[in-house]
Amino acid sequence: MSAEMRQGVERTSPPPCGEGTGVGVAPPASAAVGHPTTPTSNSSPQGGGGARVSSPLSPRRRSWVGVARPLSPRRRTSLAILSFLIPLLAWAAVSYVPFLWHPLVEVTEPGDIAWMEPGMRVPKAAFAEEVASAKAAGTAEPAGIPANPVYLPAPHEVATAFWTSLTAQPTQRDAIRLPLSLWHSIQIIAIGFLLSSLIGVPLGILCGAQPTLARLTEPVIEFVRYMPAPAFGALMVAILGIYDGPKIAIIVIGTFFQQVLVIANTTRRIEPLLIEAALTLGARNLRLIRRVIVPAMLPQLYRDQRILLGWAWTYLIVAELIGTSSGITFFITQQARYQHFDNVYAAILIIGLVGSITDLALAWLGRRLFPYDRSEA
Repeated sequence: MSAEMRQGVERTSPPPCGEGTGVGVAPPASAAVGHPTTPTSNSSPQGGGGARVSSPLSPRRRSWVGVARPLSPRRRTSLAILSFLIPLLAWAAVSYVPFLWHPLVEVTEPGDIAWMEPGMRVPKAAFAEEVASAKAAGTAEPAGIPANPVYLPAPHEVATAFWTSLTAQPTQRDAIRLPLSLWHSIQIIAIGFLLSSLIGVPLGILCGAQPTLARLTEPVIEFVRYMPAPAFGALMVAILGIYDGPKIAIIVIGTFFQQVLVIANTTRRIEPLLIEAALTLGARNLRLIRRVIVPAMLPQLYRDQRILLGWAWTYLIVAELIGTSSGITFFITQQARYQHFDNVYAAILIIGLVGSITDLALAWLGRRLFPYDRSEA
């Protein structure tokens, strides 16, 4: 090989690894930053337009479902306000915007139509026919404004009825005031839930701690809990009379069987190592329940009782219809009979308001009673 050819080979040959530059073969740019090279739509082994391969550097689509993380207090407050504001705005839109619904016409001036009266609500088609008939006959035409059915009052009407029901005397002779009706219903709930808890809570704890007792009682409890509590109404009236006795019994039946099963399941979720350690240290039977099991499950037991109290409220309306109507149910049915649906909505809203305030108060109390429990914090 001539000297000129040898020099050309030396110029074109890469230096061996570790020689020349001291860093070996330079990696591609993508490899230098820790990413493998990928072909794009503009380059392929054949040089043609191959299938496009997404680059690993492209941003991932963000998932709206993932690991739940606590929201900031400001965001929680904003979302809570929005949860009430959305249905309220929808209700206001349906009530105040005529072209959204308003299938009726509220008569403001009956004209010469004998059967119409001011304040009457008639279908749009019937009102249009009367207007056409009056125009053809040359008599005074009726006038009216778009309106919704009487069973859907506007928000301001319900707010006015809410305040009037709480402060003013009822206009009907046989009616009772809303605060008195509500207080009677609260007493029914409190007595029924207390009686249910006096038996249901200890039995639930024993069923969760003792498998033999659980096998002896839970099958029949599972069977009875599928029976609707109102189905026992006639039987309770025959046994307890027509006044408050059967109403309290329906609350007890509606919550007791659920209570036993829920609390038994909560008891079974206690860490087994904790019970084994207590047994090793000599705790037995009632002492084990009183000193270990109950303290370990107390925060969750408190939450279970909050949920079960809400179930008691769901049985209230049906319970108060058994025997003689009483409480807030009597107020609702009476106002519906007189077609005072603004008062009906006010009574329904006050039930939700009392229930929500009670639950918030119990949640606040739970954070004070169990500051060590993360789920209550």
